[in-house]
Amino acid sequence: MKIQALKYDFAICKIKSITTNLLNNKFCFIGKTDEEISLVCPIDAIPNNIDTVNSGWKAFRISGELDFSLIGIIAEISALLAQNDISIFAVSTFNTDYILVKCEKFNLALSVLESAGYEIEYKFV
Repeated sequence: MKIQALKYDFAICKIKSITTNLLNNKFCFIGKTDEEISLVCPIDAIPNNIDTVNSGWKAFRISGELDFSLIGIIAEISALLAQNDISIFAVSTFNTDYILVKCEKFNLALSVLESAGYEIEYKFV
């Protein structure tokens, strides 16, 4: 399975409201519940209406469109990384899964996955 490493540094934010300009970013993950609105975006796209921000994340995605019947992909990746003291923040879209790790652990995470048989590709989008 291929892993695509993305070039951006990301932030995970708790925001006050969703504005349409957030959707103009190349990457933008928004989660809204009855308790909060969360945003994952490149650090250069952090909006002004934040409550809290945690920056210093890098991301990779599982290459290709993943069928909904596939089981355990994130579980396998998170277990491999957990065995190496690497915590994750996972985001899923309709097509695939994205895994964020802190910048200082990113190269180690890719090495761990490569050693486990994943093919690493650097995606500069």
